[in-house]
Amino acid sequence: MPEGRRARIRRRVAVGVPALVMLAVGLWGLDRDGMWRDEAVSFQVGRRTVPQIWRLLHDVDAVHGLYYLLMHAVLAVHPGEVVLRLPSVCAAAVTAGLVAALGTRLARPRVGLWAGLLYAGAPMAGHYAQEGRSYALVAAGATGATLLFVRAVQGGSRRDWWAYGAVLGLTCWLHEFAVLLLCAHAGSLALARVGAPVRRRWGCAAGGVVVSLLPMVFVSRGQAAQVAWLRRPTADTAEGLVRGFLGPAGGVYEVSLALALVGLAGLVGRRGEVTLAGVALPLTVVPPAVLMLVSQVSPLYVDRYVLYALSGAPLMVAAGAERVAGALVWMRLGGRRVRAMPEGHPQSHLLPQPPLVTLTGVLAVVLGFLHQLPLLRADRDPGTRADDLGAVSRVVGRELGGGDAVVFLPDHVRNVALAYPRAFRGVRDVVLVAGPAESGTLYGREAGPREVRRRLGRLDRVWAVADQDLLAGHRTPRSPVDRAELAVLKRDFTGQEPILRDGTAVRLYVRNPLPAGPLPAGPLAVGPPPARPAPASAGPLSAPLPPPPPRPVPS
Repeated sequence: MPEGRRARIRRRVAVGVPALVMLAVGLWGLDRDGMWRDEAVSFQVGRRTVPQIWRLLHDVDAVHGLYYLLMHAVLAVHPGEVVLRLPSVCAAAVTAGLVAALGTRLARPRVGLWAGLLYAGAPMAGHYAQEGRSYALVAAGATGATLLFVRAVQGGSRRDWWAYGAVLGLTCWLHEFAVLLLCAHAGSLALARVGAPVRRRWGCAAGGVVVSLLPMVFVSRGQAAQVAWLRRPTADTAEGLVRGFLGPAGGVYEVSLALALVGLAGLVGRRGEVTLAGVALPLTVVPPAVLMLVSQVSPLYVDRYVLYALSGAPLMVAAGAERVAGALVWMRLGGRRVRAMPEGHPQSHLLPQPPLVTLTGVLAVVLGFLHQLPLLRADRDPGTRADDLGAVSRVVGRELGGGDAVVFLPDHVRNVALAYPRAFRGVRDVVLVAGPAESGTLYGREAGPREVRRRLGRLDRVWAVADQDLLAGHRTPRSPVDRAELAVLKRDFTGQEPILRDGTAVRLYVRNPLPAGPLPAGPLAVGPPPARPAPASAGPLSAPLPPPPPRPVPS
């Protein structure tokens, strides 16, 4: 077989195998039978019409607008949890292949193979491969843009620079914090000490990306209240991200960190040359570091916002493993430097054969994967997410019946009814005035505090699906409507034993009986106290209460 053809096969195997492994890892346990709150938003927004999605983006979630439009097309095929997550699985598989392609281009096929397999086995990559959110797609776009960046710097044409700008611009519209990738690429250019023509072409492409993103930045700044819950990152936050990138399991983390440090030995190459470490280190470090520094002033950091930076860590580890393999060969030859050793050379038997070196590295990656397998297996449990709306819906379906009244505290808990409408069929949403789609909001528009008190005052019993801490008094409601609901429930009702699922409580409230009034003085003060008139809600809710909006039922 000609050497050129053999080299092409090696490159294709190095890229294809990690992609297939990542695809298998992503499909493993994909049907968790439970969405968490962010996935539920993707599900219910993706099922709206395009005009309804467009109206929503003027109020909230503009940063996810392109993703919601993509999910609208995907969920039109079949609305279900597995279909919701399939784009993320495919994107993660593409990312693993792109990581391998970077390692192959900047080093050799076996380095790319090792790096791609390391990415496929990373618990953090596997976690977001199974989430119905945009972050795995952003990682694929950012890694693809980095590969195009390397090609362009290595002497690509103007078309390569155009492709680089287009892919990165599209990725930034999937999530605007992907723009921090420009800082990483600027660092790689500085380490490579490229000439002015390359810097100028990159500057034009970067400028185009920034200008195209300005409308998104303008709109999202007006929606900053959505991230008001974020806190300033600390040193522990940074350490947790490093462990997530290199492998959270003990033993894997220490070995990966040591190899990554060894891989940095080749950080700077010849003038104008981009090296593997010179691309991987800025990609891994710069976006998270910039976002953490900015978050000291205005908290914006969450690890999933910089998931794309994970692509650089396996490249550094694989580069370190390649250097260790080279050092072992050097030691085996007694310290002699060998540039080329023809077949039949007296000492050729001392050199490890390339397939043996490659397989040894693959075996080491497999051992690391098996060591972290319990983490990957546990991640398939819906309970490992922030909450499990599927479990809450099953409680509601078991406990509530047709005609029962329900309130949601706070309003975002209504997410469970929007994601699992079957469980709430026939249940009356007491305070809802307009549904999410028709009101252009995420969770619908509720009545004002006075109207809420009036509606609850006509009920003898009502179910609350609520944040557990809110009902327990550990948190104070922010919304006046939530405060009114909670005050009426505590003053006029008695709560039964709650059923708790992942921080969400399903609790029945029964109206307190009216206390007996004082008896009139005199001998006529006999007999029972006056009877309390029957409430208007003894049967169905009275006419002034609007019916709940129709909800789509997934097939």
